[in-house]
Amino acid sequence: MNLSGRNFLKLMDFEPEEILYLIDTAAKLKEEKKKGIAHDDCLKGKNIALIFEKTSTRTRCSFEVAAHDLGMHTTYLDPESSQIGKKESMRDTARVLGRMFDGIEYRGYEQERVEQLAEYSGVVVWNGLTNDFHPTQMIADMLTIREKFGDFKGLKFVYMGDARYNMGNSLMVTCAKLGIDFVACTNKRYYPDDELIKYAEGVAKTSGATLTFTESVEEGCKDADVIYTDVWVSMGEPTNVWKARLNDLMPYQVNAKAMSYAKDTCIFMHCLPAYHNLETEVGKEVYEKFGFDELEVTEEVFEGPQSVVFDEAENRMHSIKAIMYTTLKSN
Repeated sequence: MNLSGRNFLKLMDFEPEEILYLIDTAAKLKEEKKKGIAHDDCLKGKNIALIFEKTSTRTRCSFEVAAHDLGMHTTYLDPESSQIGKKESMRDTARVLGRMFDGIEYRGYEQERVEQLAEYSGVVVWNGLTNDFHPTQMIADMLTIREKFGDFKGLKFVYMGDARYNMGNSLMVTCAKLGIDFVACTNKRYYPDDELIKYAEGVAKTSGATLTFTESVEEGCKDADVIYTDVWVSMGEPTNVWKARLNDLMPYQVNAKAMSYAKDTCIFMHCLPAYHNLETEVGKEVYEKFGFDELEVTEEVFEGPQSVVFDEAENRMHSIKAIMYTTLKSN
């Protein structure tokens, strides 16, 4: 299968077979790395730019380590070290960087910005996260699930919490494409966009997956194979939006009771960072303002035997390596 020259902006752009190919490639590269097999001649001499309008630990480290493993050089551009959006438009930035780099990663806000990079740069562009989609996380998540269960068909995947944005959107689409039964378990105000639901329902008819939207935790989590959640509040977000959201979503916290409805073999997943205690600035601020010492997941579940969050975090690097390798390698 040839993905050379393809942008990686959202998984709606990829067929199920192509997604499986990326997962297979990630698994192969991971196995070889564990065996000490080097890949530093695969993309030797290539240069990539990493644009981070929204900073990250896992995404940056994953791209940099993966790039170095493949023999590439990286240039990191954060909000303080570039003129993007201040003195130079994204279209102009794309045309400049496209003359210097072989590939560009973008992590930020509007999906339109990464789409502009892809349209005007003339080189391969990867979406490290936007408000709408988080496609690199999907390959890592699906690799993790396959490592635990061996296959995707017939699995019940439950997403708890705020399903309106990048994680809920991306997981719904990816599950639909791979034949995984997807459940959004949350307050109905936090369901994904209606148009995206229609798209995923159309895909699910072909793959055999089902899509379910419920406000009942017992119904949503019953016989689940995977229970997944993400943060409800973000650093820098206005605190005046927190109170209503926390009150709406607290019934959908992943705790021991929610996990008890699932299968004994159920795994817990989270893309991180997670607010499961008071060891973060955001966690402390929420506790001081609203009295919650655990948010989207409890310490008991996060640190429990069903949690695979650190396997999942490691797989970010292997998956991003596979994405860059398959899209940058020669035909």
